[in-house]
Amino acid sequence: MVTVAALRTVVSAHVVAIVAQPVFAGVYLTGDFEGLRLHAVGADVVTGIGYLQLVVAIVVWVRLRRSWPFVLTVVVVAAETVQYVAGLEGALWLHVPLGVMTVAALVVQFVDVWRPVPGVVRDA
Repeated sequence: MVTVAALRTVVSAHVVAIVAQPVFAGVYLTGDFEGLRLHAVGADVVTGIGYLQLVVAIVVWVRLRRSWPFVLTVVVVAAETVQYVAGLEGALWLHVPLGVMTVAALVVQFVDVWRPVPGVVRDA
């Protein structure tokens, strides 16, 4: 189950990175301009992990014949990409709500990948 472990690891890292993004934005909104730099760096990290997750999801699909991690990852990565561009362009009307939806979708995926896999016996 190395493939499942890899998916769980990358999704977990992705969740940690994406949950930090609103915190960094909040730091910036309190008047600390360092928060904007952290938010920009965080966006690069989140995007990079998202594309890594896409590769792992493809491996899961090929090796385990489970397509749902790939489908959900494509949706999340597409939303993150649009959100990234919207943030760079200053389109906060799109950036903020899309960010909320992306965080929610990734948290749902996190819960889903950590649920026990049906039919797999685990060592005690």
